[in-house]
This record gives sequence, C-alpha cells and structure tokens, in this order.
Amino acid sequence: MTNALPLTMTNAVIECILSRSAAKYYDPTATLSDDQIRELVRIGTSAPTSFHLQNWRFIAVRSPEAKARLRPIAWDQPATTEAAVTFIVCGQLVDTSVIPDRLAPLVEADVMPAAMVPEWEIPARDLYMAYPQRRRDEAVRTATFGAAAMIYAARSLGLGSTPMIGFDFEAVAREFGLAENEVPVMLLSVGPERSGNWAPKPRRPIDDVLDLV
Repeated sequence: MTNALPLTMTNAVIECILSRSAAKYYDPTATLSDDQIRELVRIGTSAPTSFHLQNWRFIAVRSPEAKARLRPIAWDQPATTEAAVTFIVCGQLVDTSVIPDRLAPLVEADVMPAAMVPEWEIPARDLYMAYPQRRRDEAVRTATFGAAAMIYAARSLGLGSTPMIGFDFEAVAREFGLAENEVPVMLLSVGPERSGNWAPKPRRPIDDVLDLV
C-alpha cells in the first residue's frame, strides 16, 4: 500500500497558494501594525536556508517619509507608496564563519550535538567561500525563499502582495544603508487591497513544464 497523494488535493494551504495573484491596487489608507509586520517576517524566516545560514535581512518601508524616498528609485511604482508596507528583501553574501553562531541555538536545544557543528561549517566553507558567484547565488536564493513564504502568509491573512524587481539596485542600497555584503533581491509590497485586482492568471500546461523520468 502506498502513501500516494490524492488526485484532487484541497486544503486551506493549497487554496491559499492557488488563489494568489500579484496585487496592483492597494488601499492607501490602510496600515499594518509593527506586530503584523514582525509576524510576516517571522514566517518568512521559517523558509529553508543552506546550512542554516539565515543570510537575509528585511527592511520594512512603512512610514510616509520612507515611502517617498523609495518610490522615485523604484520606477515610480504606485505600490511602493500605496501598500501598507514595502519590504526591501535582502540576501547576504554567504559567510560560513557565522555557522557556529547560527547553529548554537540548535545545540542548546539538543537538536544537534556540538560535535556536528564543524561537520556543517567545513563543507559549507569548501562549497562557497572560494566561489563568489555561488556566494551571491545563495544570497538571492535565500532571500527569494523568504519572500515566497511572506507572499503566501500575506494571502492567508487576507492581504495582497506584489513582488517587484523594477528598481535601481544601487540607489536602493545607498538610500537605505545596505551593507557591502547585502544584495537587494526584490521589493515586496504587502497590504489590504482595493477593488480592481486581477484573478489568478492561467498558467502553462503541466505537460509543457514537467518531465517524468
């Protein structure tokens, strides 16, 4: 007897994923509390990261002054000022020297034995540190995983979201004080929507994108 998934899968998580569409129109009068913003980021940081590096940072642009600074360098996209918050989702270039600190809570919680820490740090160092492109690729991958979790969390809370790469990367890094090891991977606007947004768009047929081997 196998544990095969049913052919028709319906539950709240799947419905949330399938019903999501990028929002264009937001309620410009709506706000999110600090606690709501923190909760979205908490959920985002539950996403997977290589070797538990957690190499990300999220800048929540939510004040009128900060939004006014962001919009001109984000191709004047209305979501940056109309949504309750726009996150600058940053990936950090891999630095494997942080692994002992990142793993310390696991050791303290008896999830991982202390002797295993070097078994993670050494192969991670060999995998990344001599390869600048791999370090950057992992920064982008990590930040994208976190943003995706936030997108679906927002949907489950009845909020719209819009991921955007239309912005001046250098200007955003300069204006919002990103460190040299931080890559601004995307902007992610989140907030209550107003009417006029599209329903989910049809996708390519599964047979066009799936190979069973």
